[in-house]
Amino acid sequence: MHTYLVRVWLPDRPGALGQVASRIGAVRGDVVGIEILERGAGRAIDELVVALPERDLVDPLVAEISQVDGVDVEDVREVAADRHDAGLAVLATAVRLVEAPDTGAVVRTLCEETLADFEGDWAVALRLEPVEAVVEVGATPTAAWVAAFVVGSRHLDNGGTEGCPDDVAWADLAAAGLAVALGRRGRPFRWRERRQLASLARIADRRLTD
Repeated sequence: MHTYLVRVWLPDRPGALGQVASRIGAVRGDVVGIEILERGAGRAIDELVVALPERDLVDPLVAEISQVDGVDVEDVREVAADRHDAGLAVLATAVRLVEAPDTGAVVRTLCEETLADFEGDWAVALRLEPVEAVVEVGATPTAAWVAAFVVGSRHLDNGGTEGCPDDVAWADLAAAGLAVALGRRGRPFRWRERRQLASLARIADRRLTD
């Protein structure tokens, strides 16, 4: 069996998810996990974990799902069969933040673990006044760019997507005077992921200022 994450937009109405599941079953797929990433304006964005017996069933899978009225497939990607549960991964990161031995380890743990949890390409923690990168993981943009992005998007809902790149998510560590930002090519960060990042940042902020 081969395991895929299938991110879909669907009408937020009773029965819509059941119709999608039925279409997945039509190509011998099995839905083994569901996570609701975002809801609003009459639509929902769900991430489905789907097991398929053959890789060449991916295109028929997308075609079947797209036949459901009002449903669009945003992204399909293959993952390891033992891929971690996203919710459990975030809880595990929270534990690592609480147990980090010192403040430096807290900041590095926040960057490294959220990068893995959200399957990002880069992560950075930085001071905003004066602008200075504290921890960088991956090919990060300049600290000045990230700082400008954070300051410019503060009037939105945690770096919401209106007028801003939706492949960047950020959160404040207000008491510590820091911010953390993540980037991910090709897949937008959704509301649930942004809220999870904000919660982890609050835990890290408390550790840094206790």
